[in-house]
Amino acid sequence: MPEGHTLHRLAGELTRAFGGRRVAVSSPQGRFADAAALLDGHDVEDAQAWGKHLFVEFAGERFIHIHLGLIGSLDVHPDVDLAVGLPLPVGQVRLRLATTDGPGGGPLAYADLRGAIICALVTAEQRAATLARSGPDPIRPDADPDRAWQRIRRSHRTIGALLMDQGVLAGVGNVYRAEVLFRNRLHPLRPGNTLRVGQWQALWSDLTVLMAEGVVSGRIDTVRPEHTPEAMGRPPRRDDHGGEVYVYRRTGQPCLVCGRRVSTAVLEGRNLFWCSRCQPVFRSRAVG
Repeated sequence: MPEGHTLHRLAGELTRAFGGRRVAVSSPQGRFADAAALLDGHDVEDAQAWGKHLFVEFAGERFIHIHLGLIGSLDVHPDVDLAVGLPLPVGQVRLRLATTDGPGGGPLAYADLRGAIICALVTAEQRAATLARSGPDPIRPDADPDRAWQRIRRSHRTIGALLMDQGVLAGVGNVYRAEVLFRNRLHPLRPGNTLRVGQWQALWSDLTVLMAEGVVSGRIDTVRPEHTPEAMGRPPRRDDHGGEVYVYRRTGQPCLVCGRRVSTAVLEGRNLFWCSRCQPVFRSRAVG
């Protein structure tokens, strides 16, 4: 499932391609046809992401709410050759946005959405309700990390589970979860209510930097300069997720820091990855 940086990157691409421009809105597949007809021929104002939710805003406080889920994709083509024109939709395109304002309004552009679990026309009130159910998003400058901390500090659930709970923290997925816990030497099965506020602040700070970098680069890179392939004289990572990481999907491979083999387990249906030496099991000092 795409993590939060991907949605913020898409929001930027959509705003640059369609912001302030009149668009044709269609649903070649047909499942969004009624809503598309209401928006067709109107102006896009901008697009914004909150966690794994994406909202494309039209005039009149109308929003297309998109959640890509596990298999969804949104392909934005911002600069199409006018002589060639727009290609016909390929596959099950739920939503197509395309510029209609001609060469004077900017380059020809289109975007196709496929496989999303949510593609719905919503009001400002419905959008606000979705955001109210979501935790703070580390990429957004208006995020309040204390909202997440107040839930974490009272919870007996593991920090590995809490970081993936979108109602606690928005946008963090399996890669960022594994990597930020490694970078902060926290075992993923440590109960949330055993964390100190300073540990939470360090986690949040790390996420804001790593995820913002992901928006710019379009990939997840989490290793520090001394652990890059160039610095260590090792081959670069070969994985369809891309990026240089410490533990994610490196089960059985040596830890880049200490050399111990990376461990894995399943938590709430998702794989955990950690180094048992760099991320030791939490031992409470409380006396029973």
